Amino acid sequence: MTTGVLELRRVSKTYLDGADEVHALREVDLTVEPGRMVAVMGPSGSGKSTLLTIAGALETPTAGEVLVGGHPLGPMSRDDRARLRRRAIGYVFQDFNLLPGLTAAENVALPLELDGLSAGKARTAGLRALAELGLADRASRFPDQLSGGERQRVAIARAVVGDRRLLLADEPTGALDSANGEAVMRLILTACKRGLGAVVVTHDAQLASWADRVVFIRDGRIVDRTAPRPGPDSLLAGEPAR
Repeated sequence: MTTGVLELRRVSKTYLDGADEVHALREVDLTVEPGRMVAVMGPSGSGKSTLLTIAGALETPTAGEVLVGGHPLGPMSRDDRARLRRRAIGYVFQDFNLLPGLTAAENVALPLELDGLSAGKARTAGLRALAELGLADRASRFPDQLSGGERQRVAIARAVVGDRRLLLADEPTGALDSANGEAVMRLILTACKRGLGAVVVTHDAQLASWADRVVFIRDGRIVDRTAPRPGPDSLLAGEPAR
């Protein structure tokens, strides 16, 4: 049986708001297999962002268990979780989060350098990731010299460079037009084809249709989910399934 790159087992998260308890997540079960993309949809405040931060080891659940690559996060020390985030988990944010003083290549290489890879090897890996996304000729440009679509592709390259196994994307197409939005989803699918598992939060049903599975969340609970479809190879061959 294939181990999921991400497994959430009866995960709950409760915050205190003054004297009130806010249940951001309620006994959520979710498995993301290698090579698959799961889209998460739901209204504002439904728990989508909390699901991503817990999946990415940025927050700990109040109850339940989270595993990344088969490794439970609960027993890990803070340093071990930070190391796991650097090595195995890539993030794509709506506002890109690129460092303005670094070139595209330097932005992509930075996580590898922080993890101890030599600057030369990190740059080589970064340039390779940019080339795979059609940005080889933009490697020396700074973020303010790139279009919105190019900046998003740099962010995706940074998220998938190295040996990442899990890609977490929070509204990655929110700042883009429809053409660039579909291009970003296609790039995420291409990353999945290499074996990554991806969780993409989106409000756009058209873009969610690119995913292998769509999960709907409301008031912290998963209330519906589509049946899994065939893997990403079939989608890369043509238009998203309807």
